[in-house]
Amino acid sequence: MNISASFTVVKPGVLTTIQDLGRFQQAHLGITTGGPADKEAFSLANQLLNNPENAPALEVNFGDIELVANCNTTIAVTGAQAKISINGNPKANWQCHHLSTGDKLHIDFTTKGCRVYIAVSGGFSVSRQFGSASTVVREKLGGIDGEAIKAGQQLVMAQPDIRPLTKVQSHHIPNYSNEVNLRVITGYQIALFDRSQVNKFFSSVYEVSAQYDRMGYRLKGSGIKSDISTMYSEGICQGAIQIPPDGQPIVLANDRQTIGGYPKIGSVLSLDLNKLMQCTQGAKVSFEAISIHCAHNLLHLAQSKYANTSVFEGVA
Repeated sequence: MNISASFTVVKPGVLTTIQDLGRFQQAHLGITTGGPADKEAFSLANQLLNNPENAPALEVNFGDIELVANCNTTIAVTGAQAKISINGNPKANWQCHHLSTGDKLHIDFTTKGCRVYIAVSGGFSVSRQFGSASTVVREKLGGIDGEAIKAGQQLVMAQPDIRPLTKVQSHHIPNYSNEVNLRVITGYQIALFDRSQVNKFFSSVYEVSAQYDRMGYRLKGSGIKSDISTMYSEGICQGAIQIPPDGQPIVLANDRQTIGGYPKIGSVLSLDLNKLMQCTQGAKVSFEAISIHCAHNLLHLAQSKYANTSVFEGVA
């Protein structure tokens, strides 16, 4: 391990983990997906550096991280709003920055949104387990010993070279709001809910409770009743909306368990999960039903935007 091509962790942040796109085709082993909570911000950070799309980056939950560069390199910072500085000098989010040996990067607590992404040229060098470097603390997999990063650790860079300075064009920067509308694809289990309960769900405004993390977001508001309270456990996807016996919806996220036994009213469109995963306690959440065909069209449009439209520009 070449620790000269690394960052030294001075302050690890509230919860900072190494993530790539996630761990797939392992659910039959009880191993969850992991990966970036806000995939859009993660992907843009790597694209700013012209990294491979699966290059491992840091996901900084709630901020308060400080790193010292042990070599010359280029980083990109995206995601939640927070004060960013290099050697005490303020820097902008959603763009690249050069670092020289000894430079100190500091990201303060987040003020809008809750997850910041730090990518480095070439990505971070970590071993992959079950095909991924993503850290899932609950499973002790990925990252560095399956844990969040700690003060004093060395975060080794795979290819710490200097890249051109680019930034995301302002009109392509996501707006992290405390009021989000999530589009939902309903599934066959919607038949387990009376029509009046379905209407209540889609006409209500919920609030993010204190129980939210990378496993899922528990909401509070109008309780929804199902014709059954539990069922045989079955495989469960990211974005699934479970309705437990208390009627308060739970939107499952990256580090969810791989099976669940509560009825599901539908699943949140993957594009909209990015918005939810930047929400904090007290944020308002509403739901809108869409068809599977509409969901496919929205995904294709989003993919076409990034494939055919430049979202980046040079830094003056």
